[in-house]
Amino acid sequence: MSARRVLPWAMLALLVLAQIGYPLTGGGTRTGLTIATVAIGFVLSVGHAVLSRGPRSAAALVLVTTGGGLAVEACGVATGVPFGGYDYAGTLGPKLLGVPVVIPLAWTWMAWPAWLVAVRLVRPAVARIAVGAVALAAWDLFLDPQMVAEGHWTWLDTDPALPGVPDVPVGNYLGWLAVAAVMMTLLRLTAGVDARRVDGPADAPMYALYLWTYASSLLAHAVFLGLPASAGWGGLGMGLVAVPFAVTLIRSRRATRPGGQQRRRAT
Repeated sequence: MSARRVLPWAMLALLVLAQIGYPLTGGGTRTGLTIATVAIGFVLSVGHAVLSRGPRSAAALVLVTTGGGLAVEACGVATGVPFGGYDYAGTLGPKLLGVPVVIPLAWTWMAWPAWLVAVRLVRPAVARIAVGAVALAAWDLFLDPQMVAEGHWTWLDTDPALPGVPDVPVGNYLGWLAVAAVMMTLLRLTAGVDARRVDGPADAPMYALYLWTYASSLLAHAVFLGLPASAGWGGLGMGLVAVPFAVTLIRSRRATRPGGQQRRRAT
């Protein structure tokens, strides 16, 4: 197996280890693991984009999601648009324009697997943008409640909120969906043709990253973090993409086994 295939899997393994450690620790160690996880995820997604799609796609990914993430977060902190009014605590490291540097990196970390999952699931451009936007934005149904519970940021006005998740306003999730749709549109326009092709073997680490994020977040919120409501909302929201995607991968794997085509035709 070539280095370009091994490196993403190795980075994914590091990310999984960091995330496994998160619910088992607390205080400064847990915060350190949060920052480390985001940094590893950023390197994983950008590195995969370079290795599988080339420098142009990787540069577009960073410009649209890291640069765009910083811009929209800075706007959000200063004006309350598009997520509602919120303030970052000083727990996540150095800030730029009032935003912890790790925050725009997190947009990139999950935007790339969300896009590749959409590319694999659907073909029409508009459908890919829509699915990619939901795939990315639904992650925040886990993320925001978890980070607010840890004290990394707080909302100035949380009304209205989802049942069981009183500390995060519904408008935040709608803002995420709008921003994610813009990011997916720009990513499709700027990342080139290579970013719109399906490459199952090369993209397997990103598929695994997305499904791992879904399953591990659901388990952590439900069992380890004491956040059952966000486990439910996140399980439903992110599951709109993650579950059909997992089914697609299972069916594809069965169809490519020896004799799989014959069995499928026989039924």
